[in-house]
Amino acid sequence: MIRIRVFRAIDDIEACQKYIEGHVRVLKVYGITMITSAKTDWFTNPNVYVISAESEDGSKIYGGARIQIADETFPLPIETALIEKDQLIHSLVKDLAPRGTAELCGLWNSREVAGYGLGSNYLVRVGVAIASFLKLETLFALCAPVTVSNSERVGFIVEKRLGDNGLFFYPKEDLVATAVLLCDVNELSTADPTERQRIFDLRNNPVQTTIERGIKATTTFELSYNLKIERK
Repeated sequence: MIRIRVFRAIDDIEACQKYIEGHVRVLKVYGITMITSAKTDWFTNPNVYVISAESEDGSKIYGGARIQIADETFPLPIETALIEKDQLIHSLVKDLAPRGTAELCGLWNSREVAGYGLGSNYLVRVGVAIASFLKLETLFALCAPVTVSNSERVGFIVEKRLGDNGLFFYPKEDLVATAVLLCDVNELSTADPTERQRIFDLRNNPVQTTIERGIKATTTFELSYNLKIERK
């Protein structure tokens, strides 16, 4: 069984360390050594919430993601990543921040669960689900090519005002990233109807256990959700 839980970063530094170690291992496989979302300054940011996919006893982490709420102290990772490429990102974040905006970032899953769709499907869905718990109206993300379509299914749209119609060479010159924005966290008017239903089910029932199918229909696994935000 894999469990997914949510906690504020400053409340569980040990879990944050496990998360970042796993993320860095995955990035190194692809030859990526410099990426803004893999830094550790967010450990001390009270506006960062971690989504952690773990073994049942919590001893092993299989993947994760973060939501960082925009504030005046810490720039969002997407701002830091794109500032030298397109300064418009600062204006967009600044305009949306008063009504509640954030970034879904640092998404990864280990090779151990490759084929489950854990990162590209389930963690993205959970990120959108808990965004409403955090009183957000909008949500940014910077997607690798393999996650763009899944992000669009949960309601993100390509932010074509940035870069080359939303596209950037990032985190290195031979890789492409796409800037996306979810414009209505609460209603999800642009989401696929099936995805919208599943997200609302997670919002209405944040503690539940389901049997899920991986990318390959023959792969099934048990997924235990606890999306109530843990605080110490």
